[in-house]
Amino acid sequence: MQYRPLGRTGVQISTLSLGAMNFGRIGRTNQDEVSALIGSALDAGINVIDTADAYSGGQSEEMIGKALGTRRDDVVLATKATLPMGEERNHRGSSRRWLTTALEDSLRRLGVDHVDLYQMHRWDPSTSDEETLSALTDLQRAGKIRYFGSSTFPAYRIVQSQWVARDHRLGRYVTEQPGYSILQRGIESHVLPATEEHHLGVLAWSPLASGWLSGAVREGQETTTNRSTFMQSRFDLTVPANRAKLDAVEQLARLADDVGLTMIQLALGFVTAHRAVTTAIIGPRSLEHLDSQLAAADTILSPEILDAIDEIVPPGVDLAPAEKNDTPPALLDPTLRRR
Repeated sequence: MQYRPLGRTGVQISTLSLGAMNFGRIGRTNQDEVSALIGSALDAGINVIDTADAYSGGQSEEMIGKALGTRRDDVVLATKATLPMGEERNHRGSSRRWLTTALEDSLRRLGVDHVDLYQMHRWDPSTSDEETLSALTDLQRAGKIRYFGSSTFPAYRIVQSQWVARDHRLGRYVTEQPGYSILQRGIESHVLPATEEHHLGVLAWSPLASGWLSGAVREGQETTTNRSTFMQSRFDLTVPANRAKLDAVEQLARLADDVGLTMIQLALGFVTAHRAVTTAIIGPRSLEHLDSQLAAADTILSPEILDAIDEIVPPGVDLAPAEKNDTPPALLDPTLRRR
């Protein structure tokens, strides 16, 4: 396992992190399976576990808390808030009121007195940066979080939040967690340059593109990945963007075969090759999945392989733009642009 500095925090983290979205109902994993996954990941040298309050309605956090036991201090424990937690209108977002409550709920479910990294799961356009950063700074000073970061923020919001922190002398986001894979490279144009400029650590989610780059999705074979039931539209081959992804996958599979790598090694090696990326978040549902992904821990792609990938999917290109999660809200909601 390789390790890199998490931005300018002084913390060293593994280049692969264990993502916990599949823990519980979403991934259909039980407590014994989660405990085995966490134990094996830590034994292999992974030292980051990333979860969120919204994952299976808090079940993911509860399972992690039960599985960690005495190994809590071996882990950089990260969770998130802002996505809805129930129907109550104020049980979401990044207001001081909700973040204070949401963090206490996460700490209780995890069975800990602090988390190492607390991330805003999405930018909340209804709450000012000053409100959010002020609340996070106070929670940090209270010892309940060590650091805080953003997740899937547009580049201009990353920059804006840094300015607000400076102008109001507040703590700042020290990490960003964007979606990034060979098939979705749009963040190379704006987000990654912004994180480099402001020295943020980058935790890249979905490096296997929801299973497209795992080897489970190929021409002429039935899709068996769990994502096909969780996000069915992303695997509907009548959708032009999905057809474009499949065409790229077939070319990438041939490239992987030619250079003696698995698709997973090629995909994870690509993400961790970017100088702005600190770690790639993997999300295994079984020990078999974990082992296949750990095999990529020390994969280093040559310049020639990276150039060949660029020929298949050019730098800065998203093959499925509609799947981006950092699109400015006004482009998605007409009421925000037609007042």
